Amino acid sequence: MDPIQESVQDDNTGVPPAAATPPAPMRARQALPPKGACWYCDKPLDNVRRFCDKECADAFDEEKEYTR
Repeated sequence: MDPIQESVQDDNTGVPPAAATPPAPMRARQALPPKGACWYCDKPLDNVRRFCDKECADAFDEEKEYTR
């Protein structure tokens, strides 16, 4: 009985697939600590959330990018 050999595709780059793709950049809003209020409109929040909704989070990112 002959052993079964698996075919492995070699792309000859020497780079593992996980290292080939760069990590996603961290948004400015992800570095903000929760403060009990929305960072954009100051609406009161619990001590876990940073923004009251997606619109405020997107507006914060847009404003941060504009004021760079």
